[in-house]
Amino acid sequence: MPRREPSMAAFDFSARLRAVRAWFNASDEDWADWRWHMRRRVTTIEDLSRFLPLNSQEADLIDKAGKRFRWAITPYALALIDPDDPACPIRAQLVPSGMELISEVGMPDPLNELEHSPVPDLIRVYPDRVALCITDICQVYCRHCFRKRRVHEAPPADAFERAVEYIAAHSELRDILVTGGDPLMFSDDALLEKLSRLRAIPHVQILRVGTRAPCMLPMRVTDELAKGLAALHPLYVNVQFNHPRELTEDAVAALARLIDRGIPLGNQSVLLKGVNDSLPVMKELVHKLLMARARPYYIFHPQLVEGTEHFIPPVEVGLEIHAGLEGWTSGLAVPLYILDTPFGKVPLAQSRLVSRDADGFTVRAFKGEVWKEPNPKR
Repeated sequence: MPRREPSMAAFDFSARLRAVRAWFNASDEDWADWRWHMRRRVTTIEDLSRFLPLNSQEADLIDKAGKRFRWAITPYALALIDPDDPACPIRAQLVPSGMELISEVGMPDPLNELEHSPVPDLIRVYPDRVALCITDICQVYCRHCFRKRRVHEAPPADAFERAVEYIAAHSELRDILVTGGDPLMFSDDALLEKLSRLRAIPHVQILRVGTRAPCMLPMRVTDELAKGLAALHPLYVNVQFNHPRELTEDAVAALARLIDRGIPLGNQSVLLKGVNDSLPVMKELVHKLLMARARPYYIFHPQLVEGTEHFIPPVEVGLEIHAGLEGWTSGLAVPLYILDTPFGKVPLAQSRLVSRDADGFTVRAFKGEVWKEPNPKR
């Protein structure tokens, strides 16, 4: 399939927002309530067709893909989709596609997470840290999700207690990533209670929360939630913005509510064919993230997950994008280009080290100039 550049079509978000709100007859109070958005998620072809022009073939394929892989779109996220652009990068991430039904090499669990789970929903690959999946629920279900299998697997009732017991029994575990699903789908009280349980373990130094709420449901990030999270410092929040259009005023305000409470933010983009696999799109994204005070942390090369093969670009594309950022913009704006494997994350950026000899080592600068640096003897 020939490569198609990601869409950069002009989009009037304000007009689209007004149209979506009018269809839902949403008051200001409704729109500001994240629970209202969750109750009114679009989950049927009939409702989706009210917002997007769909021919019968498209509707049939969306229906088939949606029955295989769960989908749901909040009213806010619907407003991000350009109905007049079939290549809309937000639509590609959220609306099921017939391409999801074509899977030649995709796997349900490409990272072998089940094999790395000493207890249910606790994933341990590294010596000093674990990932703890506390829910299978998200505000939207991203079509590129590497845990697509999990959205049909509610955690066992005792999973969290068993995970806490395991972490408490292993004093080498100092860093806990709380993920899912999306942890922010819990109420404030329920989420903060779980995080407090982890914070109470003496050897746990760092808590991290992975969420897409600031991007897809920014009204979920309330002042009260940010205050509660800040009480658990040191706590970091990892977010996922994949396209500049996602950084709306509402999204930037949600990020500000966290960062103003002293919560560091790291963005973990996924490199997606047709969404952000071009240097202009990625450069605009990382610059906007920095302006919003969220550090561009990772660009993940997408996993070979069943139903996501149409999103995966050649690794050369990611390397070209990374090379086009490194040196050409500030270091703060250059994320690591990463491949996650069953054995841990691997940086993919090409080395600038050209050669080594007895006198020193030679490197290549971002414009191609070569420099030899003396290397002291041990």
